[in-house]
Amino acid sequence: MKTLFSLILIFNVLTLPAGEGYSVGDKASDFKLRSVDGSMVSLSDFPDAEGFVVVFTCNHCPFAKAYQDRLIAIDKEYKMKGYPVIAINPNDPELVPEDSYEEMQKRAKEKEYPFPYLFDEKQLVFKQYGATRTPHVFLLKKNTAGEYIVKYIGTIDDNYEDPYAVKQTYLTDALDALIAGKEPDPAFTKAIGCTIKVKQ
Repeated sequence: MKTLFSLILIFNVLTLPAGEGYSVGDKASDFKLRSVDGSMVSLSDFPDAEGFVVVFTCNHCPFAKAYQDRLIAIDKEYKMKGYPVIAINPNDPELVPEDSYEEMQKRAKEKEYPFPYLFDEKQLVFKQYGATRTPHVFLLKKNTAGEYIVKYIGTIDDNYEDPYAVKQTYLTDALDALIAGKEPDPAFTKAIGCTIKVKQ
């Protein structure tokens, strides 16, 4: 299995497309997407949040699966500190049936997701953000004007295969920096995961 993951990792790094979208320091736009509970969810629905962990993820990708429990733990810890997780599935289910809305509902129930799991059905939001992988994280901080500023972009940590062997906890380090009134360092890492499956 490790060999398979290694081959997937090499393939994904070699085929990383040049993305467009946000850079660290940019102002991110809000969105309104359907959640697995049928409601429409926007960032503005969380007026008390200090910011957000917006993560583009999905059901089928082995990298995304590997990070499910870590994202649950991050949400449970950091939403109490003002930074809830917002998960978004950007994939076209015609290309990957396992990433359909119905399968999203099943996964969210099975894993008891404590965060919203949204469907980017028209594949507009991930392009706006510039996500290229699942998972791909965009950490936002709300400023005094109510704008969402991108403070960190990239991967969650440095070891998707084994959470107990992680040495660099990039996302939680970035969150801790913001909560302490500092800027994340590093503020950018390369997202490692499956390519987003785009309707042609």
